[in-house]
Amino acid sequence: MHPPAFESFVAPARARPALWRLGLGIVLAAAIYLPGTFALLFGVWVVLQPGTDFLIWAGQVSAPTTPLATYLVLFASFPLMALGVFAAARLLHNRRPGTLFGRAPIVLRHFIIGMAVTFALTALTLLPVLFVGFDGIPNLDPGLWAALLPLTVLGVLVQTGAEELAFRGYLQQQLAARFRSPVAWLVLPSALFAVVHWNAEALGDNAWLPLAVAFLFGLFAADLTAKTGSIGAAWGIHFANNFNGIALVATQDTITGLSLYLTPYSASDPDLLGWSILPSLLLLAAAWYLTRRLTAR
Repeated sequence: MHPPAFESFVAPARARPALWRLGLGIVLAAAIYLPGTFALLFGVWVVLQPGTDFLIWAGQVSAPTTPLATYLVLFASFPLMALGVFAAARLLHNRRPGTLFGRAPIVLRHFIIGMAVTFALTALTLLPVLFVGFDGIPNLDPGLWAALLPLTVLGVLVQTGAEELAFRGYLQQQLAARFRSPVAWLVLPSALFAVVHWNAEALGDNAWLPLAVAFLFGLFAADLTAKTGSIGAAWGIHFANNFNGIALVATQDTITGLSLYLTPYSASDPDLLGWSILPSLLLLAAAWYLTRRLTAR
């Protein structure tokens, strides 16, 4: 048996824990997510750019350097990711979508704690930078950025929520229902989470760095989910972390269409990116530790 909070979270998955169901569920979720995203993008192209080449337009959208392209990335794909996970849970495991979140009051409370801790740590780490001189490159006009902010918040909320449902909700729950070892339900989902963040084309020789960060975050998120019995705390940290990197200071050659500033280096810069990731790792570790302590009360 798992600890009480995690056992309560995993309990709905125990009715139909067979691995073939999980495997088929992953295939079903992907079959909804991938073709659905393509179909939705094609529909947007028909409405907005019918006289252009679809493949060229899709390639431009896949490099989210404008607000429209970034919103398409956030809203055209991630709701379908969540829908795919919901369908897999219902059709393969006879589970209600709500069981993937955990108990609603806990989800909300722990989401707020994780988000607040991460934003607070971000503010503290930015103070010395602002004191010695911030070298960020202005990106969006502040007025436009503020006008787009509500939709940006919603987009990041949807994106991070869909990923938490897939990796810490569905996958971690179903593996924990079948295996007791943390290697199965903690390490494996974290490794898969890292793999889907692999982007060698944009990052070049630096591709392993975000991979390592994603894997470490996956471990932190899976641990918080096991300790709290919901995806709330992990979702809160995930939301704040992604909001910082999408809406506040985005790394060049990544998702830059909604950011207020850009970093002075690109994602493929071999000399600077490694050092830039170290503070991110430390911030994530501190956010995990503090959130773990606060949610245990």
